Amino acid sequence: MGINVYVDGSGGPSGGFGYFVKETGESFYEKKPEITNNQAEYMAIIAALKNLDYEEIIIFSDSKNTISQLNHEFAINNEKLRELAREAWSLIGKFSKITLLWVPRKENLAGKMLGS
Repeated sequence: MGINVYVDGSGGPSGGFGYFVKETGESFYEKKPEITNNQAEYMAIIAALKNLDYEEIIIFSDSKNTISQLNHEFAINNEKLRELAREAWSLIGKFSKITLLWVPRKENLAGKMLGS
C-alpha cells in the first residue's frame, strides 16, 4: 500500500520539524531550536523515512530546494545539508517505490498541522 506523507520544518529559536500521513492521520513533531529552515526540511524527510514502514511512499514538501537537491536536480553547496542528504539517500534506498514531490505551501498538510 502506498501512502502520502507531508513534511515541514522551520528554523530559528522555535525551530522544529515533522510529518503528517494523509491516509492514517499519523503525525510526528520534534522541536529543534537553532536549526536553519533547510536543515529542518531535511530532518522532516529523514524522520518520515526512519519512522514509516511502507513499500510505497510519496513525500510532499513545500521546500523546492530540498526536493530538487534530493532528486539530484540542484547541487548541495552546504556541508551540513550534504550530510543530511547522504542520510536521506541511504534511507530512500530501503523503499521499493519512493517519490519526492514539491507542493505549494498552502497545499502542505503538514504545514497546517504543525502550525507553520
